[in-house]
Amino acid sequence: MTRQIKQALLLALLSLRDMLASVGPVLFLAVALLAGAYWWLDPQPPRTVTLATGPADSAYAEFGQRYAQALAKDGIRVQLLTTDGPAGNLAALRQGQADAAFVRGGSANMDGDGSKDIMSLGALFYEPLWLFYRPAALTSHSTAPAKGKPPAMVDARLTSLSQLRGLRVNLDQRGSGVPELMDRLLQANGLMSNEIIASEMAPDAAAQALQEGRIDALVLMTAPESPVVQRLVQQPGILLAELPQADALARRFPFLQTVTLPRGMVDLARDLPPEDIGLLAATTALLTRDDTHPALRQLFAQAAQQIHGGSGWFNGTRDFPNTRTSELPVSPEGDRAINGTPPVYQRYLPFWASNLLERMWLVIGGLIVLLLPLSRVVPPLYTYRVRRRVFRWYERLRQVEAHMEDGDAETSELLNELDELDRVAAQITVPLAHADELYALRNNIEKTRRRLLGRGTVSPLARQVNHG
Repeated sequence: MTRQIKQALLLALLSLRDMLASVGPVLFLAVALLAGAYWWLDPQPPRTVTLATGPADSAYAEFGQRYAQALAKDGIRVQLLTTDGPAGNLAALRQGQADAAFVRGGSANMDGDGSKDIMSLGALFYEPLWLFYRPAALTSHSTAPAKGKPPAMVDARLTSLSQLRGLRVNLDQRGSGVPELMDRLLQANGLMSNEIIASEMAPDAAAQALQEGRIDALVLMTAPESPVVQRLVQQPGILLAELPQADALARRFPFLQTVTLPRGMVDLARDLPPEDIGLLAATTALLTRDDTHPALRQLFAQAAQQIHGGSGWFNGTRDFPNTRTSELPVSPEGDRAINGTPPVYQRYLPFWASNLLERMWLVIGGLIVLLLPLSRVVPPLYTYRVRRRVFRWYERLRQVEAHMEDGDAETSELLNELDELDRVAAQITVPLAHADELYALRNNIEKTRRRLLGRGTVSPLARQVNHG
């Protein structure tokens, strides 16, 4: 039984060796092609990505933290790059300092062809133009008091940008894009920038100055999640201006549109605001470079769906992200994430596996098409290797027969050669499917021996020795 087990084990190992040797060339070709395609396509993204987020403690910075947390689940570390604002974000993107950036609408086309190497992952949220002011300051500039009389009290509501004439107005800091935008809006209202007392403090400092009465109004453009907006919109003695001319301004500046802050949206219990307020707003998009790895663009687009897909002060559920308001071409990854349906395998596979499958599926499909006809050579090659273990000994048998016919060798030497061949044939192991070829070899050896013995040229002693 032990000998049978050894023979079975030997047969299994030999069959495995033959199979591997037969499949080896095809497998080598497949592995070489896959390795070449992997190197060419570079499916796995860098493990670190830089996101330009604008000033610290801004709404951009808050969103940047959320993106960092979302991508960290897939092993991607997001480095947050602080800049002066949307203009700084765009500059960092163009200069290659960032792989992605939050950029407000109207910023990407301010310098002509500078955005040709940049693409969008979709619009993410509205950034309204917030104009907060102190009604008391507006009242003091509304009428000129008569000699010896106090100023007349009028309705202290700001309904036009022209009412800012002579007021101390903070236009946000350089790099935010707000000073440039306000200059264009003031000119549209017939007001020159030198007709207001302008300052360019950071939002936090400006909010503090407004509360302390050191300025009369401040302008900023940011998402409602901004801490400054959240504070001022609920601050007593400070109002948010509504612009009745917002529709006309939106027609003049295509990157702007009108939005409405619904009554009670800020605080239902306190009924803040007490009425609907119409505002001007731009949409902010997540932009990337065209050489940013496609897998990173896919991760950012998927994270945008989770972070910005809910309802907010100015939008309903699933209004964002969208491709309708994007000023730049939307990348395929952003379009699939926003408008398409994610593949089923993304729900069950980890990111690296699903990304590898998505990037390499065309190559894998091509390899399958190529290897199907090539795989047909495997069975004949396997058969050849098995039969070769038997057929290789026919050459020696043919040499014995040739010597026998020519008579140039002693019969005893030829009988010894045949006995050696018989011993070798007895040790050959082949699968049962090829056993007939092995027995045919041994039968041919025996026939040759009989022919040799039948020639009568061997002594009785030699016959006795050769037959054992």
